[in-house]
Amino acid sequence: MDNFVHYRIQVAVKVRYLAEQSGEDDNRFVFAYTITVSNEGTQAVKLISRHWIITDANQHVQEVKGKGVVGEQPTINPGQSFEYTSGTVLATQVGTMSGSYRMALEDGAEFSVPVPQFVLSIPRVLH
Repeated sequence: MDNFVHYRIQVAVKVRYLAEQSGEDDNRFVFAYTITVSNEGTQAVKLISRHWIITDANQHVQEVKGKGVVGEQPTINPGQSFEYTSGTVLATQVGTMSGSYRMALEDGAEFSVPVPQFVLSIPRVLH
């Protein structure tokens, strides 16, 4: 049996600009992102750590590593999802995030789940 089927993890991201917490005059642009991690495989997985690379329009890079997400290390059973919201602050109106999650299986085996790059951007005013 193909091992890949045992752990098929999908990651979906939604981004919101938080104008009320941001200050253009201070070059402070606050974004919230909601991430849904779905287990489409056949084994339970535990999200044990995260690694983010956050880049603003000035090419300033922040690297964030840590245990779990939002203070949790959730176990996600087959067919279930875990959703959480977190945030980041940029010095520019636009930036990107990408990274990965480290997952563990019940037998202790670990694997990495890439999170493809997504854009953080203030809403544009159309003329």
